[in-house]
Amino acid sequence: MLHSRLLRYLDEVARCGSIRAAGDKLHVAPSAINKHLLQLEQAIGEPLFERLPRGLRLTPAGEILIAHARRTMMEFRQVEAEIRERRTLPSGEVVIATMSGLASSIVPKAAAGFSARYPHIRIAIRVLLASEILRALVDGEADLGLGFNLPPSPALESLWEVDTSFGAILAPTHTLAGMESVSLADCASFPLVFADRSMLIHGIVAEGFAGAGIRVEPTFRTGSIEAMKRLAAIGENVAFLSRFDIAEEYHAGVLTFRKIRDAAFRTNTLALVRRAKHGRGLAGTRLAEEVIGVLDAMIA
Repeated sequence: MLHSRLLRYLDEVARCGSIRAAGDKLHVAPSAINKHLLQLEQAIGEPLFERLPRGLRLTPAGEILIAHARRTMMEFRQVEAEIRERRTLPSGEVVIATMSGLASSIVPKAAAGFSARYPHIRIAIRVLLASEILRALVDGEADLGLGFNLPPSPALESLWEVDTSFGAILAPTHTLAGMESVSLADCASFPLVFADRSMLIHGIVAEGFAGAGIRVEPTFRTGSIEAMKRLAAIGENVAFLSRFDIAEEYHAGVLTFRKIRDAAFRTNTLALVRRAKHGRGLAGTRLAEEVIGVLDAMIA
């Protein structure tokens, strides 16, 4: 990488079109700038500027070098900003409250990215129900909350949200996997995996079947998202989760997702939230940016 002082000389001469004007702006003797430029041209073996009657103009070689110089200066400023930010971020802990499916996919990926940038800050991931996430945020026990259908509250500020419907979660070899989308009637002829009644998912899925006029008795019930995913990966079982719940398994080719055509399935909103007035700590903000980056990449 070129010396930072020489980079500034080169950049300012290119902008001003004159060594004298660049010297005035940088408060450096024009003779010193000219000396450095001549040494650089000698080292490269080509002129960087055309000497014109009314100033200087970049040669093709100069255009290439100035592009490199400006990229280098920009990257250096970014590095300086990140180093300053590391100093200003306090050590300690940032807490994100989330749901079990998200805690095994999106949140760990974002947490790992955050930790690589800010290794002196600990991250706590708490797995809670939707109502408990709200309470943890309001009580100051969590900095961020990520979950589905979080209860609305004036105490919360939404940082990111998207509507994402539940779909049929299947093994890639499942009979229904060859269809672009499926109906609840299609799913009803296979062993079904339901969340137990303590989970919000149960009500959404049960209401969906009831709204479609289909009576079903699930073969499996569980209070574990992880168990639902493992069952869906076996044979012809069908579970019902969002694409975000199976992010890792989907990309690994272990599970696939098929949209449900029935209108009876109600909206399922995934949101990242924080306290409206007191959730603006820098560490929490930076972790939120990591989470949003992972979420945006998934829906891109």
